[in-house]
Amino acid sequence: MIAIVGGGISGLSLAHALKAKGREGLLLEAEPRVGGTIRTTTRDGFIAEWGPNGFLDKEPKTRELVSALGLEGRLRAAEPTSKRRFVYSKGKLHEVPLSPPGFLKTELLPLSGKLRALGDLFVSRATQDDESLASFGRRRFGHAAAETLIDAIQTGIYAGNYEKLSARATFPILAELEQRHRSIVVGMVKLQKEKRRAGEKAGSGALTTFEGGLETLVSALADGLRDSVRLGSKVTGLSLAQGRWKITSLTDGTSVTAEAEAVVLAVPAFAAAELLRPLDAKLAAELEAIEYNAVASVQLGFWKADLPSPIEGFGFIVPAHEGHRVIGAIYISSIFPWRSPSDSVLFNCMAGGAVRPDALGLSDEQLVETVLEELRQLLGVAAPPIFRQVVRWPRAIPQYNVGHLARVARIEEAAGRLPGLTLTGNCLRGVGMNDCIRNSAALADRISMSGRG
Repeated sequence: MIAIVGGGISGLSLAHALKAKGREGLLLEAEPRVGGTIRTTTRDGFIAEWGPNGFLDKEPKTRELVSALGLEGRLRAAEPTSKRRFVYSKGKLHEVPLSPPGFLKTELLPLSGKLRALGDLFVSRATQDDESLASFGRRRFGHAAAETLIDAIQTGIYAGNYEKLSARATFPILAELEQRHRSIVVGMVKLQKEKRRAGEKAGSGALTTFEGGLETLVSALADGLRDSVRLGSKVTGLSLAQGRWKITSLTDGTSVTAEAEAVVLAVPAFAAAELLRPLDAKLAAELEAIEYNAVASVQLGFWKADLPSPIEGFGFIVPAHEGHRVIGAIYISSIFPWRSPSDSVLFNCMAGGAVRPDALGLSDEQLVETVLEELRQLLGVAAPPIFRQVVRWPRAIPQYNVGHLARVARIEEAAGRLPGLTLTGNCLRGVGMNDCIRNSAALADRISMSGRG
C-alpha cells in the first residue's frame, strides 16, 4: 500500500493516477475536507474562490485528468477581454503592451527605459548559476523595466520579493532562452515560430475553470477515490523499520496506525519538516528553509449600476516600489461573468505578499477599507459593497528564492536515502495547479515502475 499524506491537488491527483494504474493507496488529510487552498463559496449569486481562480488550458496532463473525470463539458474558459491586463504606476493604471508597437507607445516606461529594455538584444549570457529575478531583469532589460514589468509579472504568480526570488526557479523558460539565443526577445520570437510550426498554441493558454468553480474538480477527485480517503486524520508520526513505514495519525481524537510500503508527503514544506525531523534533522532543516509569504484575499461585489464605467480586462498588479498594501485585483466578473449576478460585478483583491506582510495584521474591516480605497482611487468605485469575503493565508505561496533548485536537489537526495519516501507538492517544482497535476502524474509513473505499494 502507498500512503499519501495531504489532500491538496497534488495528493488528490496522485491518488487518482495511482488508482488508475491499479495501485492501492490511502490518502490522509488533516482537515475535514480535501482540496487545500482550492475551495469555492457560492453565496447570494456570487461564486468566490478561496485560492486559485483557474488554470491555463495548455497542460496536457491537466486535460487528461479533466477527461478522465468526465468534466470536459463543465469547463468554462475566460472571456477574450481577460487578455487586457493592467499595471499600476505613478497613480494610474496602464495597459500592459502585448506587441512591439504597443511597447513603444506605452507610458509604463519612460523613453530611456524602453530603449534600455531593447538593449536585451545586445546583452551577454549569464555567467552565474543562479541569480535573483531582480538581477536578471535589470541585467537584461534595465532598472525601469525590471521594477515595473518584471516585478509585476512575478507578483501575479508568487506575490514575492523579486530581489530574493530565483530567476531559474521561477521563470526557467527565460533562463533557457537566454542560454539558447542570448537575447530573450529573439528567443521569444523564435519560440513562437517553433510552436506554430508544431501546431501548438502560440500563447500561454486561456485561463479556465469549471461550472461551479474549481471545487468541482476537487469534488470529482474525492468522489472517485471514495473509501481510500481518510479525512480529519492528522499524521503525527512516521517511522521506518525493515523497509516498511508506520504512519501514526490522530483521527477523531483517536490515535490510528497504518503500515505502508511507500509514503508520499504531499504537504507544505514546513509540515513535511515537522514529520521528518525525527528521521533526518538535516532534511527537515532544508525543508524549513523554504519560505512562504502571507496573502489575504478580499473579494467584493457591487451593483453594476453603481460603477462609473464598465470594468473590463483581467485586472491590475501593483509593483512593490509603489508602496501599496494591495498587491492587485482580478476582475472576476469580466473574466467569468457567470460568477456574479448579471447586474453585479465581483473583484478579487489581494493584499500582503512577501514585501507587504504588515497587511495581514489588519482586521477584516481594515482590509476591506484598504481595498475599497484602492478601488475608489483607480476605478472610481465609491459605492458600498453588496458582497464581501475575506480569506487569510498566513502561509500562502512557497517562495523559490535564489538557491531553490540546489536545495530541491539536496532534499530529493536526502529523501532518497529513506526507502519508499517521496516528497511532492508546490513547494518544490512549480506552484500552479498545472505544475502539481503534471508532477503527480510523473510521480505515479515512477511509483508504478518501482513496484512499491
